[in-house]
Amino acid sequence: MTAILERCESQSLWGRFANRVTKDQNRLYIGWFGVLMIPTLLTATSVFIIAFIAAPPVDIDGIRGTRFRSLLYGNNIISGAIIPTFAAIGLHFYPIWEAASVDEWLYNGGPYELIVLHFLLVVACYMGREWELSFRLGMPLDCCCIFSSVALPPPFS
Repeated sequence: MTAILERCESQSLWGRFANRVTKDQNRLYIGWFGVLMIPTLLTATSVFIIAFIAAPPVDIDGIRGTRFRSLLYGNNIISGAIIPTFAAIGLHFYPIWEAASVDEWLYNGGPYELIVLHFLLVVACYMGREWELSFRLGMPLDCCCIFSSVALPPPFS
């Protein structure tokens, strides 16, 4: 039995990372959009699970009428929800660093906005991954729009 040994070229850590991310022979293509998409998706998913289980009451309409919808406040899986506030329905940007405290951010529906805005970024990054993979494989670049038509808004008529 003979073994063929290839001499490994010394590459920097960044070069090895870039080759691994942009390699299109992997079973799961990551791509540069995937570098942003994967942590963003993990953030949105973990905040959703934590908020569904243990979110505090939320002021839904701005007049201090709180709603309890997490599992720790006596709801079951069917009646549990992550409650948006009146301001969050219009998706006003309310980051955690703008609130006076984390309790205020939670009370005003911060987890809902974090989940929705992160998930919108995940959808955009997924479309970018499709575009990047079709670019690397030499496919028509509109394939990402064709396969992601579910994520695109309908045209106005």
